[in-house]
Amino acid sequence: MSKRETYESETERLLAPIVEHFGVEIYDIEYVKEGSDWYLRVYIDKPEGVNIDDCENVSRALSDELDKEDFIADAYILEVSSPGLGRTLKKDKHLTKSIGEEVEIKTYKPIEKQKEFQGILKAFDAETITIETESEEKTFARNEVALIRLAFHF
Repeated sequence: MSKRETYESETERLLAPIVEHFGVEIYDIEYVKEGSDWYLRVYIDKPEGVNIDDCENVSRALSDELDKEDFIADAYILEVSSPGLGRTLKKDKHLTKSIGEEVEIKTYKPIEKQKEFQGILKAFDAETITIETESEEKTFARNEVALIRLAFHF
């Protein structure tokens, strides 16, 4: 396991009882470097959406646990937030919850001269993701998909 994977996994272990206590769920955890700074980002969610108090409560409790365990060698910035309206669908559980929702897909390489597609998420499996566009049903190999997220309308 890489350092990133280890830190994310250990954070998830510490976070599980905290989110249960506060009535929210873990959406995603990422440990990333941006510029010269490391960030430990925790995204939480609940059916009616999270608010600032949810984020603050989880952040304080998690910060205390991270200080006790002290397994991250680097200096880092902890951020706890909602995944947002145009949330990225990274895991199968995210895709499952989003069946029937409008999504945007970006591919690594052009397919039929385009790299961005939008439609209703119809199905997925280990190898493919299928959406229904205005004109057709379109299936993508998962290894062709750079990003899939909920469509965000203003």
